[in-house]
Amino acid sequence: MSDVMIRVPAEVRDQLAAVAEARGTSLRALMQEIAAQTLTPEQIRERADRTRTLLAERFGHYVTDEESAEMRRKMREATAAHRAALTEAESSR
Repeated sequence: MSDVMIRVPAEVRDQLAAVAEARGTSLRALMQEIAAQTLTPEQIRERADRTRTLLAERFGHYVTDEESAEMRRKMREATAAHRAALTEAESSR
C-alpha cells in the first residue's frame, strides 16, 4: 500500500487527530474509515435508483423528481441546522 500526503489546514488536522484519539484509533485508520463510509456521486445515484424501485415495487409509491428535490432541500436544511447547533455548542464551552 502506498501512502499519500493530503494537505489540510492545521485546525482540520488537529480536529481529526482528536477524533482519532477519542476513538482509540490512528489518524490513518480514521481516514480509511471515513473514505469507506463516504459514497461517490455514482453510488448515491445507484442507491437512489434502488430505493425508488423498492418503494414502487413494495409500496406502489412512485417518487417524483419534485419529491426527490424537496427531500434533498429538507435534508440540506436539517444538516445546516445541525451544524449550526454544533458550532453554537462548541462556542459556548
